[in-house]
Amino acid sequence: MSRLFGTDGVRGIANRELTPELALKLGRCGAYVLGRGHDRVRVVLGRDTRLSGDMLAGALAAGICSVGGEVLDVGVMPTPAVAWLTRTLGADAGAVISASHNPVDDNGIKFFSGSGYKLPDELEEEIEAFLNRSGDCLPRPVGGALGRVTKVAAAAESYVDYVSSLIPGNLNGIKLVADLANGAACRVAPLIWQRLGIETIILHNQPDGVNINVDCGSTHPERLQEAVLRHRADLGLAFDGDADRVIAVDEQGQVVDGDAIMVILALHRQQLGGLPGGQVVVTVMSNWGLHQALQAAGLKVRQTPVGDRYVLEEMLRCGAVLGGEQSGHIILLEHNTTGDGLITGVKLLQVLAERGEPLSKLAAAMPRLPQLLVNVPVRDKEKIMAAPALQAAVAAAESQLGERGRVLVRPSGTEPILRLMAEGPDRAELEELLGRLAAVVKEVDGTGQGN
Repeated sequence: MSRLFGTDGVRGIANRELTPELALKLGRCGAYVLGRGHDRVRVVLGRDTRLSGDMLAGALAAGICSVGGEVLDVGVMPTPAVAWLTRTLGADAGAVISASHNPVDDNGIKFFSGSGYKLPDELEEEIEAFLNRSGDCLPRPVGGALGRVTKVAAAAESYVDYVSSLIPGNLNGIKLVADLANGAACRVAPLIWQRLGIETIILHNQPDGVNINVDCGSTHPERLQEAVLRHRADLGLAFDGDADRVIAVDEQGQVVDGDAIMVILALHRQQLGGLPGGQVVVTVMSNWGLHQALQAAGLKVRQTPVGDRYVLEEMLRCGAVLGGEQSGHIILLEHNTTGDGLITGVKLLQVLAERGEPLSKLAAAMPRLPQLLVNVPVRDKEKIMAAPALQAAVAAAESQLGERGRVLVRPSGTEPILRLMAEGPDRAELEELLGRLAAVVKEVDGTGQGN
């Protein structure tokens, strides 16, 4: 049986793959596993703005209550806010119903521990083991031993207070355009910026249950780029559906991705007296220009596989306080236990205010090498990755680039494709290298098709 939990909880098409029946079982099994040792497990529950969120939240809450758990319902709330609230409310666990940047048909369920961290594989596997048992052996209390759902009315205000408190004084004089992706940040983000005195033009903050991430947000920054130029703003910020990631747009309308944001934040801290830990954790997909910029500043860069959970694991292992992904999922461990787009955004705004320089100049501190990506559909990812012909072709490409760049071939974690990436100073050379690699992959696979 394939593993139910992926790299970011349980995902699927709502009401077809991620059904209310499955959500109820996840609530029962999750609350039981995470609540052992407690008289009555307390679970903070939040969701994004998808229409399916109400259905799944009701089912998940019913499952939690059915084993005697108490649900602290915080309503529509960014994923990182749920992680923070789980800790500050003293709950035993947190649960979020969201599919992040995915289309509205999808949804997901993921859990946090009482400390606000995503669950380790071992706990997810234990929850899944209970779920897959043929008989239900979990408790079924009755009467006054049943759980209940309590609305936490002050949850949003508490999170707004916290994020606002991270910036001393105010940020008067900054003009911001923000794209909220019709998602979970729509309620709290405007309150934060108002509290900080930021002049803000807000896009896509009218969620209707089905417009989350539709041609907007961090994966579709085109309208934000146009709006920044039209309003002559200092910058733009684009969030995804659950606000755990953010990308920026500079005053010239150019996208500033997660790599550049991490460089800006790291160099600023380094100039103020040193970045705690002296290192930044990124994935193998981060642009090589990030490595060059940070190493030139005396900082060490550590690499992990793609996925924010791997970034977090390495940060905790090596003592880093800054890490993240090119996609804008950035973890600032001094402030939250998971990627938090709103905190990252206000810290970037703080750097602009303190440096008094335009975002385009700050982003220019990172030289950006051309980075090309080709996805090749295949039938057997593992077989092709182990093929001597592909390994020889990769070695030849690496030898050709030498110290000028790099080549990365990796299987997708969710699709039957291989991702071929090449990075270096000459775009034409990279295209030629990737063409050769793609041809080898198709020859080994025997498909003769790619994209």
